[in-house]
Amino acid sequence: MLSQMRAHTTEKVWSCSECFKDFSCKSSLLRHMTIHTRGKQYQCSKCVKDFTHKSQLLIHMRIHTDKNPYRCLQCLKDFSKKSHLIEHMKVHTEEKPYQCSVCLKDFKHKSSVLTHMKIHTGEKPYQCSECLKDFSHKSYMLSHMQFHTAEKSCKCSVCLKDFSCKSSLLRHMRVHSGEKPHRCSVCLKDFSRNSNLLAHMRVHTGEKPYHCPECLKGFSHKSHLMLHKRIHTGEKPFKCSECQRGFSRKSYLITHMKIHTRNKLYEGSQSVKDFSHKSKLLKSVRIHKEEHICI
Repeated sequence: MLSQMRAHTTEKVWSCSECFKDFSCKSSLLRHMTIHTRGKQYQCSKCVKDFTHKSQLLIHMRIHTDKNPYRCLQCLKDFSKKSHLIEHMKVHTEEKPYQCSVCLKDFKHKSSVLTHMKIHTGEKPYQCSECLKDFSHKSYMLSHMQFHTAEKSCKCSVCLKDFSCKSSLLRHMRVHSGEKPHRCSVCLKDFSRNSNLLAHMRVHTGEKPYHCPECLKGFSHKSHLMLHKRIHTGEKPFKCSECQRGFSRKSYLITHMKIHTRNKLYEGSQSVKDFSHKSKLLKSVRIHKEEHICI
């Protein structure tokens, strides 16, 4: 009787000694205490998995019994948990309640936005055990692993390059045929791959999904972000073979190498002289013209 009265009066006289949370009846406190004691007294008879509460065990047992009591009225698909049905219903309603805090893109599922966030953070928790290449998604890594494990039975008839699956070979053949089946709906530019088209569309939309974790600057392409990050890290992977000076970009190294090689890229009209930059050539031509006028 007292226990029932407390439920109505919301009086909470039972307190947890661990986290000091209050409860209105002793049974609720005892059930709560199992969180701290890690007491998992309910065990699945099929897979021997332990559970803290009996309700969790009953829900889990549906995996083994194929009992799916929650049905979608749209497509008649069944689910073992009500929460799974609620998540599934977003497919039919087009509801996208989860939003990326960086680029404001909307998603139907929380798991999708968490996966998407790796684009901005640059997180790549999955690594190939063969070549140590990192991936942001497990599915990407598993797909990549096929290059190491799968037999390459598909050969290109033009360059004799081998591929592990027919789809990769067909995609590669566009290099030789020049086929570009993917067209931009805005400027009608054609692309050989759908991924290249999607990257190109950012030119029109202005979308910049790749963000620097240091300064939060946005970029439309991942390669641009990787180049930018060298500003913060100081990485200079391109070394001059003459003076060992480092550069963050290959184009910077090529420009620098002209100082050493002094190739005759440009020749003056009045004197045969080597110039590493066109601007220096034009300056030399002006000097010769001035000298000619003075004479």
